[in-house]
Amino acid sequence: MSHTETVPQKMKAAVMQAPLKMTLEEWDVPVPGPGEALVKVMAVGICGSDIHYYEHGGIGDYVVKPPFVLGHECSGIVAALGENVTRLKVGDRVAIEPGATCGKCSACKSGRYNLCPHVRFLATPPIDGAFAQYIVMPEDLLFPIPDHLSFEEAALNEPFSVGIQAAKRAGMQPGSSIVITGMGPVGLMSVIAAKAFGASTIIVSDVEESRLNAARSFGATHTVQVKTQSVRDVVMEITNQEGADYAFEASGNPQALRDALASLKRGGKLSIIGLPTQLDVPLNILTIADREIDIHGVFRYANTYPQGIAFLASGQFPVKNLITDRYDLDHAHEAMERARLNKSQCLKVMVYPNGMN
Repeated sequence: MSHTETVPQKMKAAVMQAPLKMTLEEWDVPVPGPGEALVKVMAVGICGSDIHYYEHGGIGDYVVKPPFVLGHECSGIVAALGENVTRLKVGDRVAIEPGATCGKCSACKSGRYNLCPHVRFLATPPIDGAFAQYIVMPEDLLFPIPDHLSFEEAALNEPFSVGIQAAKRAGMQPGSSIVITGMGPVGLMSVIAAKAFGASTIIVSDVEESRLNAARSFGATHTVQVKTQSVRDVVMEITNQEGADYAFEASGNPQALRDALASLKRGGKLSIIGLPTQLDVPLNILTIADREIDIHGVFRYANTYPQGIAFLASGQFPVKNLITDRYDLDHAHEAMERARLNKSQCLKVMVYPNGMN
């Protein structure tokens, strides 16, 4: 490697040894190869997929084979450069896009690299994630951030990118109306994405009052408490019985998906973000055909990071309010337990591999 500052030979990593079991280990600091940079990891958000791997040991065909490192919503500081790195310098503060794709398949060449079948995605088995003090990443996945943007906000660009992808897939237009079902972290970041894309009416639904309150602070104009209210009825009342222009389903709940579909206007567009636990979910096909509804699957994101950073750096969106819990790397196990067991109280749990600043 070249162009380095003082980098230790050893580092700490929080390592999953089995479901619900995590230990702190000392690992060698990785060395960047050509076109790569070593990043000192400063902030990592815990995602729902991290919790699922930690709790169940796998998601579908992706099975954890310990030792395994979780965490993919991350940011940090460039600590060393491999050969032929031209876009970065040591000391750059960066947001980290976690998926390295092949660049050669038809999906990559068409610009939809999120669909690359050869992607190496942080914290998706067998690729280790960012619960470590240092990681190596290709330079094209590292995006410099302005000094006023915190590492926590930069890490949140990853779930924010999912909302941006949903908005782009749907072709969201300014002045439009949208209903977003499910106010978990991705749903809340989708509220911000809808606002950034100019939606004027943003209706959200959830069962947790705390999450509805958070959605209001992020820009939701109306909230629906699904325990006591009908999503469709509220949306129709707000839109003069026309329905919403767009719907994002971010919970993975089959009923929420049906609610989102039923809340759309004729010619409306549905973006499916949340993944249900069952493979088959009954939907009203007559409604889809008769109203000519466009349905878009949303898988991660592509070409969203610069736009997301620009949105977040504008200061218009209080994304820091999403962070409810903070832990250093030594307490990563407690962080995972907090995220797993207190979903109603905590929104985003953040881990700081190199200490909390």
